[in-house]
Amino acid sequence: MNNRRDFLKQSLLGAGAMALMNAPQQLAAASGKPPTRFIFMHRGNGLWPRVCVPPSLDARTMELEKRKEAVDVDLDGHDLPQWLGPLAGHRENLTILQGLSGKMCTTGHHSWCSSLGVFKANERLSSIKWATVDFELAKLFPSPAGHIELACFPLGGGNARGSLDGVATGFSARGPQQPNYAFGSPRIALQELFKSVSTDLKARTQYQLDRKVLEFIAANESAIANPLAGIERAKVQNYADSVESIRERNRKIDAMAEVIRKHVPKLDAKYLDPNVNTLDRQMGHAEVLLGALISGLTNVVAFTVDELGHRYTGIPGIEGEKVNMHDVGHNKSIGGLSAETIRNRARTHHMAVIDRIVKRLKSVPEGDGTMFDNTMLFYFPDGGETHHSHGWEYPFIILSGDNARVDLRRRYIRLPNYGQPGHSTLGNFYTTLLNAYGNSIEHYGALDTGLNKFGHGQTGPIKQFQS
Repeated sequence: MNNRRDFLKQSLLGAGAMALMNAPQQLAAASGKPPTRFIFMHRGNGLWPRVCVPPSLDARTMELEKRKEAVDVDLDGHDLPQWLGPLAGHRENLTILQGLSGKMCTTGHHSWCSSLGVFKANERLSSIKWATVDFELAKLFPSPAGHIELACFPLGGGNARGSLDGVATGFSARGPQQPNYAFGSPRIALQELFKSVSTDLKARTQYQLDRKVLEFIAANESAIANPLAGIERAKVQNYADSVESIRERNRKIDAMAEVIRKHVPKLDAKYLDPNVNTLDRQMGHAEVLLGALISGLTNVVAFTVDELGHRYTGIPGIEGEKVNMHDVGHNKSIGGLSAETIRNRARTHHMAVIDRIVKRLKSVPEGDGTMFDNTMLFYFPDGGETHHSHGWEYPFIILSGDNARVDLRRRYIRLPNYGQPGHSTLGNFYTTLLNAYGNSIEHYGALDTGLNKFGHGQTGPIKQFQS
């Protein structure tokens, strides 16, 4: 799916979910407080727990770490792992979280929307059981665009196949059997997200044509529904309602035109090149992400910084190589660089992307502080702890602002190992987030039947993170 018409069609299929946001929207408006913003940055090919450990932990704590027993230390006074160096200026906002398991998810090479939804998933729509956690949070903090997804797509294998520069199936889900769609390049994301205020006459004309088409469809489908009855009437009316939801979204965006126009990203030409290398693609996506958040288009962004089937380009020292990350996962050297070096350079660049995001949000005033005060950013692997993962651990790098309702700042935390009393899963962590921000769900996600034999409960939030 690589053109605006197809994207519009897919938007119609999923727009019904937007109507469900009305109640939370009224709640947020009544509070008068700035919304909380969430950025979910996930990457393929695993994230090794050993590379996340502060090297300056004392001998006793390091022994607990090696045995994967509970650890909770203040990061103040500790060295960060080298690849986290770009985040050194944000130590007050940083937490390294280890020990969350996700064996109820799809692991291995490809996870699809599994790690965000906490269920087994594959390429089939029928495998999508419910909305992923990012969409659940978007319901709590609604915005005109609802949710935005950006991705560095794979060209072969994995979640999406096809053009790196188009719009394709993403890695989040709006609801049962409803995959999301993601922008594959900064150029396409910029065109689509900010077309309502574009200075390009062709883009503005197309936007107005799309609106006329929606107006016609809404009236036509409602007329068709009138003489029908039962299930057929419901089907057609649902379609008409979905079209009307998109029109309402467009009206809200139009009402914000002046604000949006001030924050349209001014991207360097290299980010707009269809052949942009991977590292610049990631940084360009970050600029679009920032424009969307700062303008108020969205409060929740999912960002797939890479996926196993993506061919990396632009890695320092081997800029001209198209790096097969599957080979890297099997510890093959490429262009004279070891697999460990390649993984390290990719991770370090991801942290530079995060640094840019956090610095920018810290520079934007909001309320008595800045936009970052009301932001949480999560960086984690979509498949787990290694290249051929099993879901024993999902390490998280978390940046959170001063107003975060989850107690996660300036700490290195290892939760008890799989099967130990107090062990927690991805589902527990996402339940903690949802509970903290207004969704009192008893438990989010599927349960891990393998944990039943250990005799401790799996449901509910992680109590030590409740502020």
